[in-house]
Amino acid sequence: MIFYITLLLILSIAPMIWLNYVFTKNDKILINMPFTGLEFGKIILKELGLNDVKIEKSLSMDHYDLSEKKVKVSENRLSRKSLTAISIVCHEIGHAMQHHEKYKPLEHRTSLVKNTAWISQLGSGLLLMGIPTIFATGSYSLIKVCLILVLLSLIIGVIVHLITLEVELDASFNRALPLIKSKVPEEYHDACQSILKAAAFTYVIGVIRNFVSLRFIWLLLSRIR
Repeated sequence: MIFYITLLLILSIAPMIWLNYVFTKNDKILINMPFTGLEFGKIILKELGLNDVKIEKSLSMDHYDLSEKKVKVSENRLSRKSLTAISIVCHEIGHAMQHHEKYKPLEHRTSLVKNTAWISQLGSGLLLMGIPTIFATGSYSLIKVCLILVLLSLIIGVIVHLITLEVELDASFNRALPLIKSKVPEEYHDACQSILKAAAFTYVIGVIRNFVSLRFIWLLLSRIR
């Protein structure tokens, strides 16, 4: 049991450390870079004919908002002439391209997340707060019900992560990387590819983390009679 808890902690923290390292390493201002993240994004959107897609600063994480058709990236990235800034903006534009082309995995992920959000929220709430309290009461039948709900939530999470992984890999390597190679000097191509790979790698870890969580919950269920 301790092994699975330790493994979950490692899989939650290690990827973020590595991701931040790759992003920070390639976030140096390049004097010879002809455009900032925002300028690069506007050039790409214009060339692609995505005139209804806007770029604006994000108040949270970098993402593409399907409902508003907006690429939302941190203000620092938008104003910065760095490989990280350009790669992240281009990755999010990759999602805008998917949206415009009605890319099926993106539509499936959006629909699945929307329709199962309440189950995921319930499962997360039970895992963090409900189950420890219920364990204290000793009501094994109630504990089983809660664990089954958490198990269902984790299964949905695995499916969402698997679909998300396909969406992210497509946005990074089938859409963003060719655009970057056509605009950015060749000497920076490998670094840009590393940044895009790092972003996708977090979703690989997400899948593994959910599988470990599934095993952990299954062990709890098997021990309750």
